[in-house]
Amino acid sequence: MKTTKNTLRKAALAFAFILAGSTISFAQCDKPVKLISSVTNYLNDKGEVERSKDEETVITLSKTELTITPGDHMMNGNVTGYTCNWTTPFKEGKTTVKSVLTDGDKDLHVTITIEGKAGKVTLTFVAEEMPGKTIQVVADKFE
Repeated sequence: MKTTKNTLRKAALAFAFILAGSTISFAQCDKPVKLISSVTNYLNDKGEVERSKDEETVITLSKTELTITPGDHMMNGNVTGYTCNWTTPFKEGKTTVKSVLTDGDKDLHVTITIEGKAGKVTLTFVAEEMPGKTIQVVADKFE
């Protein structure tokens, strides 16, 4: 009888921890986030870095809006697709965003992937209008 009670207690405790972790993950996904990077990498279709540029890039993201500001240039648009799954906020997990960004007088249909692995958060930018090109930044700061 003691064993059954202990097993139930352990199961209830484990469930409580899982629930708390899920709540933290969902709360993180619902909040707007600002990522700041100091280097932008431009990759070819093989994933190799073609060039790097030292510049501050600020990415502001909510479930409905996306703004990317590399240097003094700004692109913004509405989010058309959003998935978010972080087991540890800004350390382990992934957010994928689809958006149509306005860049001056043209629209870019983009997919942004923000991925955290071992505490390193990388943002990858792919635009339909730029086949074979990928832009990638590593977040230095989060707000």
